[in-house]
Amino acid sequence: MIKRLCGAGLALAVGVVVMVNVPSLQTSSAANQGQNALPLGPSGLKETRTTRTVQPGVSLTRIVRGAKDPALRWTVEVAVPGGDTSPDPDAPPTVLKDRPSAEEWAGDLRRDGFRARTEQVTTPEVADYAGGTLGWRVRVGSFGSQSAAKSERARLKAAGYTGTVVHTGWDGDVTAKGPWRLDVLTVDPDRFRGSLRASYGADLENIETTSELAEEAGAVAAVNAGFFVFDPDAGAPGDPAGTGVYDGRLLSEPVNGRPSLVVHADGRGTEIVRYTWEGRVVRGDTALRLTGLNRVPGLIRNCGGSADDTPTSRPLHDVTCVNDDELVAFTPHYGKSTPEGDGLEAVLDADDRVVELRSPRGGPLPEGGSSVHATGRRVAELTGLAVTGERLRLETALLDESGRRTEPAPGTGVLNGGPELVRGGRIHVTPATDGMVRPDDPSFYYGWAHKRNPRTFAGVDADGRTVLVTAHGRTADALGLSVLESAEVARVLGLHDAVSLDGGGSTTMVVDGVVLTTPSDSTDERPVGDALLIMPPRRD
Repeated sequence: MIKRLCGAGLALAVGVVVMVNVPSLQTSSAANQGQNALPLGPSGLKETRTTRTVQPGVSLTRIVRGAKDPALRWTVEVAVPGGDTSPDPDAPPTVLKDRPSAEEWAGDLRRDGFRARTEQVTTPEVADYAGGTLGWRVRVGSFGSQSAAKSERARLKAAGYTGTVVHTGWDGDVTAKGPWRLDVLTVDPDRFRGSLRASYGADLENIETTSELAEEAGAVAAVNAGFFVFDPDAGAPGDPAGTGVYDGRLLSEPVNGRPSLVVHADGRGTEIVRYTWEGRVVRGDTALRLTGLNRVPGLIRNCGGSADDTPTSRPLHDVTCVNDDELVAFTPHYGKSTPEGDGLEAVLDADDRVVELRSPRGGPLPEGGSSVHATGRRVAELTGLAVTGERLRLETALLDESGRRTEPAPGTGVLNGGPELVRGGRIHVTPATDGMVRPDDPSFYYGWAHKRNPRTFAGVDADGRTVLVTAHGRTADALGLSVLESAEVARVLGLHDAVSLDGGGSTTMVVDGVVLTTPSDSTDERPVGDALLIMPPRRD
């Protein structure tokens, strides 16, 4: 049974966890860590690290840095419309605007009796993004408790304003004194006798919590992994929004060129690779190019697909691009039924023989069977290729950064992520390349990358050890990390290469049946698309 440590119990999490395997318990403080202390807040903050052995070759370290800072307060961040002075007065309300719009809105708030202020938001430069001023935000009040801030938000709402309760410790200010809480799993392949496994659960099209995925597989530990479709309007919930390779099988195509975490069952050779892909459906000497794999045709989550996708073929995070003309293959791993819609579906049995042509498309697959969906202009192509009784062959391959075909071996898992955090032991953060920078919407970067949030990231250190990290966040008891802070922490932890995985409400770590992270969603632990599992040693 999965147990959870959350809410007020967070402060006791270290004590609860380390009561297991007490002989392997090791505790250290910043006093004997020297330059290895986390680069969070002012230097000299108290930092403790508690480490225990989970199983041979796997250690768990809880890091707590800093303490509650009385200078950090609760406030209400108000959505700002375009305003009369805005370059685009009809633009929808957002958190950040130009300075004249923010000042105008703050003036309106003050006239209505609210203690409003404007604040400039400046973000640091990273590898592929110059940073600088993102815009100005408008905030109301300064409160010692979250409940007081919520009361002010209710008063604002009654006056016709929209706002969000936030903690100033989430802003990313380097003077904040904490606290920060991180959990670190380290897998040493020289002593590891279990296996690393990427898992999506029973099928791709459904979501499950990380703790459920761990319990179902009998995993000793697990962390959430790649980005995935969450909104049914963006595709099938649970579908990986990027590369998904499970036990050597490519089941979800990459977001073109974004980074992925590659792991192997024995824990050796973990790496970060930027993949593209190619796929086709073949009959005899004729082949048609596939545009997708195991996803709803026409919907490309995080974009980065074909040249004729709208609005872009480049990666664009948390955006669903569209294309009316697609050819998408479905394997038996997708689910019991394929998505319904206009177009044509060639249904294949377990021997790859066409047993049915369905229009409209969608429905159950034969045992071990697959199918190919065509929409728009691709329908005519599939009509000419698919003949009942004939065989169609599905061919897919990953391409590495040099364009070489890569055939993942059984036991290999590839999980999508982004942005990159560390490359070759140096900080290398790539939000622009990976679609997190929107020049016309600085509020997205502000909320997603600049501000502190719960984070999950992973990588490999110089000794070849796989390192999985979760950072608690979105509370006054755990501030979380910005994307740049995640990279700085990864480097200090010794990672040679590292990548961000899905974070926010998805961030979860499970060890020995206990959920260590405090869920930041109000509905408790969030269901996810896939997870990275640490399995126990095999019993021969």
